[in-house]
Amino acid sequence: MGLFKAKGTVYKAVKDVDLGPYSTEHYLQANVKAPRMTGILIKIFIAILECPILGTLLLYILKGNNLIHDLVTNVDLQESPLFVPLHDFEDRKEKEVKCIDSSSSPPEKVQLAIDCLPKSSSEEQNSFSRWTIMDYYKAYSSGNTTPSMVAEKFIAAVNESVKPPLQMGFFIDYNTDDILRQANESTLRHKAGEPISVLDGVPVAIKDEIDCLPYPTTGGTKWLHKERPCEDDACCVKRLRLCGAIIVGKTNMHELGSGTSGINPHYGPARNPYDKNKIAGGSSSGSAAVVSAGLCPVALGVDGGGSVRMPAALCGVVGLKPTFARIPHAGVLPLNWTVGMVGILAGTVEDAMIVYAAISGEIPSEKPSGTPSKINLPLLSMTKSLSGIKLAKYGKWFDDCSDDVKLCCSQALLKLQNHYNWKTLDVTIPEIEVMRLAHYTTIGSECSASLGSLREKNIAEFGGDARVALSIYSSFSSLEYLNAQRIRNRQLQLHMKIFAEADVIVSPTTGVTAYSIQDDALKTGELDYINGAALVRYSIAGNFLGLPAVTVPVGYDKLGLPIGLQFIGRPYSEATLIHLAFAMQAICLYKKPGQYYDLLRR
Repeated sequence: MGLFKAKGTVYKAVKDVDLGPYSTEHYLQANVKAPRMTGILIKIFIAILECPILGTLLLYILKGNNLIHDLVTNVDLQESPLFVPLHDFEDRKEKEVKCIDSSSSPPEKVQLAIDCLPKSSSEEQNSFSRWTIMDYYKAYSSGNTTPSMVAEKFIAAVNESVKPPLQMGFFIDYNTDDILRQANESTLRHKAGEPISVLDGVPVAIKDEIDCLPYPTTGGTKWLHKERPCEDDACCVKRLRLCGAIIVGKTNMHELGSGTSGINPHYGPARNPYDKNKIAGGSSSGSAAVVSAGLCPVALGVDGGGSVRMPAALCGVVGLKPTFARIPHAGVLPLNWTVGMVGILAGTVEDAMIVYAAISGEIPSEKPSGTPSKINLPLLSMTKSLSGIKLAKYGKWFDDCSDDVKLCCSQALLKLQNHYNWKTLDVTIPEIEVMRLAHYTTIGSECSASLGSLREKNIAEFGGDARVALSIYSSFSSLEYLNAQRIRNRQLQLHMKIFAEADVIVSPTTGVTAYSIQDDALKTGELDYINGAALVRYSIAGNFLGLPAVTVPVGYDKLGLPIGLQFIGRPYSEATLIHLAFAMQAICLYKKPGQYYDLLRR
């Protein structure tokens, strides 16, 4: 507790907080007070923000109007700061799993993942399904097609996607010669009967926040690669290459990961394959869109505030964000050190698991002293699933979304209960809006600190929305940052109390479905904090507390736009999350997106 009494909210001790269904804890909806702005309005807003006196006053007013002063700055709480959500490994003996040796090679880990796949497949009538990693492997092994043939189709499809009338904005950069070289090498291995793994020859896309030769790492900007040259592959990319995957290019993203729409004024908006006039979501927008459109069965993203799970849900694919530090962060832009995580976007839960196996595990030279954490993979089955699962649901939070999302996710949860006889526990998760503001303070402070003097040096090259975001980020004080870390400690304790009673927390993935891309946002980006808050509403615990989470598509709104359901787990419970997502996937029917490329059809 501070030396002087704070003027804002006084938080009761964690031990005194009632987490039961009849708790008197108040649910506070996001109190976002900011109009949508684009074009000339953003430019005027920037001019005021960057004026030393007026800007300081305006930022103070904005933070006050959005309750940062009341809920973060001027607060009284007992917890000490938790600066990094790095969890000690605790082996909870997850059910129906196979433990893989963290020292195994990536191809060995992939093979162990294959051994965990169901022995039989289930083909739902009238349900669309994307080609999987195993489909590619079987097509190559049978000689029906080759990696070179797939690469040529991929290149033709991407070339078509960038031209009018589509202009899908999937990629920032792709290199035809490099793709064909990799594909040719893979084709020779398959012809010799010596593929490295089932990933050999499978196209995989990489978010342009992750180092990947021969491409510069732009972070969605026009300048960052000049200040920070890409000199090597990130660890996760190296592991994919060791499995024979074809790295097909750098996907589009929201500039510096500073927004949720995926509208990038430098490279164009990443468009949603279910409706090209809708956003793909951000910031891993291109990675979600290429998987949704069939160009890749899997892609990598980075999740700092739902940036993998949000676009996955909006584009109708699977998004997996593992436990903090489960996947090495080496070679990823250091934009937010304690909330960002490499994540996986895939067409199916099985493919997400295969790539998770390939890239997870500590770098031995960087492992702190102590016992290496185990990596468990679930033994998936089409005929049975886990028994006795307890799903924690906070009703007021769960229902704080659009009517379509609420109805779809409620029906999906009911399906799970009826089909698998799982139990839903009604709980209260206190201070969710406080956690969102504390996370925003943290991710903003870390992004501002990571750019340092480069922000002012390159200020003229920023898009409008990113420039506004960085002005806000730089306004956070040391007091606000420290209080945010104390809130992090507090929220982790509250969540762990819930996990003592339940296996996972279940929620919608986003509060709204994909909204329209408007022409006035194309040149400057847009400020739409109300939609942004709705998109991130259910994502924060995964990043701020370092918890694993997965989203799986469960249905569509009235316009046919995808909706996702999210499972959040205790640290290192990826196997349980994958198991639950697979069980959910098995009882859902899916629709083909309007923009889809079939790379395996002859």
